[in-house]
Amino acid sequence: METRQAIHPEQAAQFGTAKLREHFLVEELFQPGRARMLYSYYDRLIIAGVVPLDVLELDVDEKIIGASHLLERREMGVINIGGQGNITVDGTDYAMAPRDGLYIGMGARQIVFQSADTSQPAKFYVNCAPAHAAYPTTHIAFDEAEPLHLGEMENSNKRTIRKYFHPDGIRSCQLVMGMTTLETGCVWNTMPVHTHPRRIEAYLYFDMAEDNVVFHFMGEPTETRHVVVRNEEVVLSPSWSIHSGSGTGSYTFIWGMAGENQTFTDMDGVPMGDLR
Repeated sequence: METRQAIHPEQAAQFGTAKLREHFLVEELFQPGRARMLYSYYDRLIIAGVVPLDVLELDVDEKIIGASHLLERREMGVINIGGQGNITVDGTDYAMAPRDGLYIGMGARQIVFQSADTSQPAKFYVNCAPAHAAYPTTHIAFDEAEPLHLGEMENSNKRTIRKYFHPDGIRSCQLVMGMTTLETGCVWNTMPVHTHPRRIEAYLYFDMAEDNVVFHFMGEPTETRHVVVRNEEVVLSPSWSIHSGSGTGSYTFIWGMAGENQTFTDMDGVPMGDLR
């Protein structure tokens, strides 16, 4: 498991491209036959990519999390962005079709991932956050996720947000996750921009053609920077940073948040005239 320290916004403002990518971009998360994990000091969020070619059990270094098993004091959200798969949690099987989600509550001990067809393996994207209460492990199909329609075609940001794990749906302690799909011809996500002073947010961009990129905008509103993101890469967005993107083609992204609360509307909007 890789570990990344938190960065002060004044320090980030001095970074060049290489340093921004080193601290905020996660590349090569989905590696065949492996589980790659990253521990962030932003709200202690763990992200992972799991691509099983055989039975693959999730395991971690006890020294990093200070617990006997990963979910001793944590909860987990998983969304499948690959082929058909299966997750077994403490002996109970959950079939995972493409874009299905699974919430795994605090206290679960054994988590095993499998692909139905290794020629088209499942790709499980994981967010894992500290928890102080246990909620039931629950599966959610893609078409069961609550949709929220935002944006307009004339602003190139018409999009559908689907909430997977949130206070009015699949209950969790503090983790919130969902998926945003842009309408054909739209390229902007999360515009106008905002910050989350009380939460980290992580973006996984996927469903991108090989030659397409997303220009992900970050930084304080008056000190913006950008990172070029390719298919199946993640950007970590600290609470002080805006998070928005514009793509050269169609794309989808998964957002995950953890921190002070789960209130979806708890954000500080940034007037367009204040961006620098």
